[in-house]
Formats: sequence, C-alpha cells, structure tokens
Amino acid sequence: MPYMRPGFWIRNIFNPIAMRFGISPTLVVKGRTSGEPRSVPISPVEVDGARYLCSPCGSTHWVRNLAVAGEGELRHKGNVERFRAHDVPVEEREPIINAYREIVPTSIGAIFDSIPDVADHSTFRIESI
Repeated sequence: MPYMRPGFWIRNIFNPIAMRFGISPTLVVKGRTSGEPRSVPISPVEVDGARYLCSPCGSTHWVRNLAVAGEGELRHKGNVERFRAHDVPVEEREPIINAYREIVPTSIGAIFDSIPDVADHSTFRIESI
C-alpha cells in the first residue's frame, strides 16, 4: 500500500496546533512496536449512522498501529472515547471516502488525487466500547 508522508507544515505546525487547541479530534493508539501511545489529529466521518476513520495518505503509522492494536481513543475538548476499529472492505470504501473528502480541507482531500485507488486508503469503522 502506498504511503505519502505528510509535508513539513502538516507534521510540524498544523498537527501539533490541532491537537493542542482541540481543532480536531486526536486519535490515540498504542504503537505497534513500542507499545507507547501515539497521537495524531484526525477527522472522523459519519455515513449512514456509522463512524469511520480514513487515511488520505495511505499506509501511515497510525493506520499500521490501529490495524495491530484493534482499538484506540478519540480525544476532543476534554472528552475521551474508547473504540474498537474494524477494517472496511475495499468494495465498501468509496462512499465513505467521498463523505470524508467533503468534510476535510481541500489540501487534504487533494491527496486522494495523488493516490486515487480506494484500496490504498485504509478505512476503519469505529464502535465505542
């Protein structure tokens, strides 16, 4: 699966600000090798009453960590929600990814143009535990 590393601005400026000031929810998942919690801002999307996490950049570290851990937390403005994650089959991803592209900034949505195959964008259905 391809991986497009986020640029300097996203990694070093936007992500830390988004997490610190609660601009977007923060995904916290156990690192697959270290076991230490890893954090990244994320934009969950709701489609037909179910919630999903999509990876615009392909096989990112958070994707690989969540695939191994099978669960994580969403933190936002003082609230913590634990969840289980279930991989969405490739043939079911397109409407979810389309809904995701509608809620994220154009710059993030444009990454899908660089990696156009929905099979390259891990998508997880999340359920609170």
